[in-house]
Amino acid sequence: MARKTKKSRFGPGFLVTAAFIGPGTVTTCSIAGADFGYSLIYVLIFATVTTIILQEMAGRLPLGSGLDLGQSLREYPSSKLAKIIFIGLTISAVSFGCAAYEAGNIIGGSLGLEMITSLPKKNWVLLISAASIGLLALKKYRIIEKALVLLVFLMSASFITALIIIKPDLTLIFKGFIPSFPKNSLFIVLALIGTTVVPYNLFLHSSAVKKKWKSKTNLKDFRKDLILSICLGGFISVCIIVTSSVAFFHKGIHIASGAQLAQQLKPLFGPLTNFLFGLGFFAAGMSSAVTAPYAAAFASSGVLGWKEDNTVSFRLVWMGVILVGFVVSMFDFNPISVIVFAQVANGIILPVASLFLLIVLNDKKRMKEMANDFKKNLLGIVVISVVSLIGIWNIIKLFVK
Repeated sequence: MARKTKKSRFGPGFLVTAAFIGPGTVTTCSIAGADFGYSLIYVLIFATVTTIILQEMAGRLPLGSGLDLGQSLREYPSSKLAKIIFIGLTISAVSFGCAAYEAGNIIGGSLGLEMITSLPKKNWVLLISAASIGLLALKKYRIIEKALVLLVFLMSASFITALIIIKPDLTLIFKGFIPSFPKNSLFIVLALIGTTVVPYNLFLHSSAVKKKWKSKTNLKDFRKDLILSICLGGFISVCIIVTSSVAFFHKGIHIASGAQLAQQLKPLFGPLTNFLFGLGFFAAGMSSAVTAPYAAAFASSGVLGWKEDNTVSFRLVWMGVILVGFVVSMFDFNPISVIVFAQVANGIILPVASLFLLIVLNDKKRMKEMANDFKKNLLGIVVISVVSLIGIWNIIKLFVK
């Protein structure tokens, strides 16, 4: 019995890590390494710390109030107008973010299968979209979830192993810890933040913590699980930047296609590189292609007070997200560009989700001693300000050349 209790201390944090180590992270980190070398590693450090700060708030919310983030956003507003604004902005932000993310997931999964078969990408786009709808409709996702997550973590372990094999210059890597803004890097900076600090993860994690732990006495276990999991995810992301830098940046190669992404693992897998990388990339895309629409429906149900996973409205939300992702994926857009844009969209949406999280964490009536103190509020404001400024600057650049 004691052993079972000990094992149960860990879990929700690894759910967050598994969610953000997907096609978006692999692609965005690879492009960051290929185009800017080690110089943007500091962005991943910032994004990892930011993820810990925000996910700690999201997870502490149910421990203090008994409500997850979606429920809190429904219960917090005191006036009808404020409630409408909270609900409207939350659903719009989460649904748009998940739809953009879904397009990247479907394309990422299809690119992985395209690497190991001769069939064109659009065939796999249709298959992955249909499979996602079928798995969610039949509630059979759990059957393949463990296998997909295992493949994703094996791919992640491959990047760590490849880093050891190539023996990069540690002095140059540590220089990447110093903030700098190479020319034309702000778009990728925002994408790196968006692919690591995923807005829908705030809702998923908050709900998972609520189901696993019941009171403030579990705070230590919750934080241990979170910090260990997110730091692992951040380290994997840094490894991808490093392996990409060695494979592409130092040779002056720009990543223009999905097949090129696999080449950074060639020192490890040799002739099997495309097949094994493609399999891992497909698993990352497929697992996220189911998680993102489900998260959008779950967040909407919490905010609107729907019965989870048991209403027509719930199903319409996740089906809508998948269909939007499918439609975007069927266009002849550059796959790499779509995947990176999805991460940028998340980075733009992040300040909205973070601001609302900060507001409900200051509800001392419900949170009591678990409410945010001055230090936590300051950290939250700094994070929101930095991400907002980068997002605004990227939007301005779209119109001002």
